[in-house]
Amino acid sequence: MIPTEDASARKRKIEEKLKQEQETLSFIRENLEKSDQLTKGMVSILSSFESRLMQLENSIIPVHKQTENLQRLQENVDKTLSCMDHVISYYHVAKDTDRIIREGPTGRLDEYLACIAKIQKAVEYFQDNNPDSPELNTVKARFEKGKELLEAEFRSLLTRYSKPVPPILILDAISVDEELEVQEEVVLEHLPEAVLQDIICIAGWLVEYGRNQDFMNVYFQIRSNQLDRSIKGLKDHFRKNSASSGILYSPAVQTKRKDTPTKKAPKRPVYIPGTIRKAQNLLKQYSQHGLDGKKGGSNLTPLEGKDDVLDIEIDSYIHCISAFVKLAQSEYALLTEIIPEHHQKKTFDSLIQEALDNLMLEGDNIVSAARRAIMRHDYSAVLTIFPILRHLKMNKSEFDATLQGTAASTKNKLPTLITSMETIGAKALEEFADSIKNDPDKEYNMPKDGTVHELTSNAILFLQQLLDFHETAGAMLASQVLGDTYNIPLDPRETSSASSYTSDFNKRLLSAYICKVLGNLQLNLLSKSKVYEDSALSAIFLHNNYNYILKSLEKSELIQLVTVTQKRAETSYRELIEQQIDTYQRSWLKVTEHLTDRNMPVFQPGTKLKDKERQVIKDKFKGFNDGLEELCKIQKGWAIPDKEQRDFIRQAQKKIVSDAYRAFLHRITTDLTVNTVNIHLRETLPKISRLLGRGLSGTYSSKMSREV
Repeated sequence: MIPTEDASARKRKIEEKLKQEQETLSFIRENLEKSDQLTKGMVSILSSFESRLMQLENSIIPVHKQTENLQRLQENVDKTLSCMDHVISYYHVAKDTDRIIREGPTGRLDEYLACIAKIQKAVEYFQDNNPDSPELNTVKARFEKGKELLEAEFRSLLTRYSKPVPPILILDAISVDEELEVQEEVVLEHLPEAVLQDIICIAGWLVEYGRNQDFMNVYFQIRSNQLDRSIKGLKDHFRKNSASSGILYSPAVQTKRKDTPTKKAPKRPVYIPGTIRKAQNLLKQYSQHGLDGKKGGSNLTPLEGKDDVLDIEIDSYIHCISAFVKLAQSEYALLTEIIPEHHQKKTFDSLIQEALDNLMLEGDNIVSAARRAIMRHDYSAVLTIFPILRHLKMNKSEFDATLQGTAASTKNKLPTLITSMETIGAKALEEFADSIKNDPDKEYNMPKDGTVHELTSNAILFLQQLLDFHETAGAMLASQVLGDTYNIPLDPRETSSASSYTSDFNKRLLSAYICKVLGNLQLNLLSKSKVYEDSALSAIFLHNNYNYILKSLEKSELIQLVTVTQKRAETSYRELIEQQIDTYQRSWLKVTEHLTDRNMPVFQPGTKLKDKERQVIKDKFKGFNDGLEELCKIQKGWAIPDKEQRDFIRQAQKKIVSDAYRAFLHRITTDLTVNTVNIHLRETLPKISRLLGRGLSGTYSSKMSREV
């Protein structure tokens, strides 16, 4: 059983808790009622707001649509007004641009082009919208006028600012200093930069909008004239300065290198003036006097003045070839900035024609002059061709690269000139060799003292010039396919094309040619030596000529070229020289034969000679003395210019005669004492030596030999 007190206490707690729950329930019910009331109020407010919004929307939308339409109308009106203003402006373009167009583009090219652009737009508008309107003709005429003035400005700028390149600057551009690792490139500025930009701008407009290519003709005509004037100015520079001052390259180059005195002067693409002048003088004298039958010697007058002019002309022409290449390259670089790409090669071809034609014409004149000279047997003319031909061939690759893209007729001009020079040069070489062989034996043209003949000195001098141009001469001979003439076998790698012959073949061919000339010379000298009645003088003549040939070959290094074909050439000449010395020495047999035992009386040693025997001996002495005097008198007028050879021959002859005299004297001393013999020898031998020493002088009697 639960106690009563605990039950009552528990009941009270339950009642209190129930009361609290009832109060809470009552509070919740009150709040729910308030919330319902608030909800109903909010719903009422929102319903009222929605109604009002709908009313507002129904009022605003029509207004908004009306406003939008009004704005669209306003925009259309503004656009229409703008278009009207734009269209009306086309009708005023001619008037607005009249002053600027009339005054031209000079000094305000940008503004002028802007006006032209306005006129062009007006033309397009009227063509599209009103092709029959008079305004179209007006703006068209204004556009054409503007284009004409632009073309005139293009011509004016080119004419006004295109000047010939100064010769000094050209010489700087073509000079090469091998001492400098990095070459200082000389820039040829043909037009001021600002002017160039204006010309480029005008050219671009004429191509794009002007639809006109006439300005290209204007361009090449003006620039062609300046190119030609630049080259002619260089020629005048040489005529004025080269002969008098010796200035063969730009003074500017010298000034530029003052701080480096150890540097060599710039190497120029030319030969040294005067290197062939002496050869030409002598060869002209020989050809004009030796072959034509007129007596040579003291009546010959050197043509120094003419040769000075010739040197300058050759040097000038060689410089002009190099100048043309450099100027043409510079012109092409300028042209690429102005002329459209697809017209550049054609315009460049036209631009260089005048200058190139003048150079080729001058080259043809040189060939023609050489041809006429060769017809007159003046073979010195070929020496003029050598330096020019060598320079042309050295620069051919650069020349071809410069003319790349031009017409075939343009590119073939230089090869044609080279071929002409090689042809006439080869002909001259061949005819010269033949002339050496066929030179007539003229008694009055032979040196009286047996010294070197003009034919020999001229032939050697000519060959020495070939040594200076051995590559050119070899290629010249090869160009005419003359290998068969000299029996030169072709290497399997060498083709029949002259341009593809190897340098070694050309060298062998030139060596064979030189050997042919020397062979012809030797045959002719043998023939000429027969003109002399005295075989001893003939031997001296041949000795002098052979010795001169050998010494000249060795001195000029021609011998190295000769030995390419004839290995024993030097030995052969020495043998020939020895043979002539032996022949000459045999001429003294007519003196020493008096000292032989022929016709000598037979007597016993120790016995006294009879009068008849004494007379025979006296006659032998008399014959010896008379023969010695006579021979020394004759040979006193003969000459051996080579001191070494002259002394050698004199000493050998002295020994031969003295030994023969001494031996003879000892044989006939049967009735003389030894002292008497010795005294006689001491008195007589010096006289013999003096007589022999006065023979064979060392002076040349012929003018040609003296000059050589």
